[in-house]
Amino acid sequence: MHGIAVTARDFGLRGPRGWAFRGVGFDAEPGSLITVVGPSGSGRTCLLLALTGRMKATEGTAAVGEARLPGRMPAVRRVSALAHVAGVAELDPALTVGEHLRERALLQRRFGGSPRALLRPPAERRREAELRVDAALAAAGLDPAALPKGLRTAVRDVERLEALRLSVALALVGRPRLLGVDDTDLKLSPAERAEVWSLLRSVVDGGTTVVAVCGEAPEGAVVVHTRPAAGSDDDSGSTGDGGSTGESDDVAKEAAADALAGTGRA
Repeated sequence: MHGIAVTARDFGLRGPRGWAFRGVGFDAEPGSLITVVGPSGSGRTCLLLALTGRMKATEGTAAVGEARLPGRMPAVRRVSALAHVAGVAELDPALTVGEHLRERALLQRRFGGSPRALLRPPAERRREAELRVDAALAAAGLDPAALPKGLRTAVRDVERLEALRLSVALALVGRPRLLGVDDTDLKLSPAERAEVWSLLRSVVDGGTTVVAVCGEAPEGAVVVHTRPAAGSDDDSGSTGDGGSTGESDDVAKEAAADALAGTGRA
């Protein structure tokens, strides 16, 4: 498996409340670590969802491999996965780590792969899904045995860094060529942030292009900046469209519900 190239030209999304993001342009080679950096409310999550085919851009174009956006969103969804995105790909605090993994393995057995794969014996498909889960856990650096109650540990009792690792592992079960991770370094210590970037670089080294929303990009990453739309007043928080920079958060919340309905928890 190889990572996939991602490019954008004057990429933007305008919702009923104003611009979520606008004027985004970059080129990233296959196997890149792409970071989306900007202040809260500048459309970072919306851009992440748009680049992974979960939101439809309204201006400009982007491409994930040979699939151009916004026209070929389903094709992009087939090669991408999301982790740690509120309302779209988030963990249920009431479930245990083991329950999350079993659910993901079940989804992989039922919906992963080609229709021909469904003709294989159930035990064979179940074993393949289990191997995928084991490989994803290893890639995410998560050892369930090291958790307080092992697989029976409730997500609410898992430390923030380990919860992020679990979310990444669940996303990697489907072996995506593009992985999107939201709020990568939120509320983490400098040491924990270093661990996260080490994790995501290892995912890139394993053949998956990564797009990560963060507050501060690490060295060597492709950096994509989001900011309030042109004409905004950063000091007052107002935009040229007559709204606030926080409007992109509202757009993201509304779009997250649509993305969840359209793509499911995977």
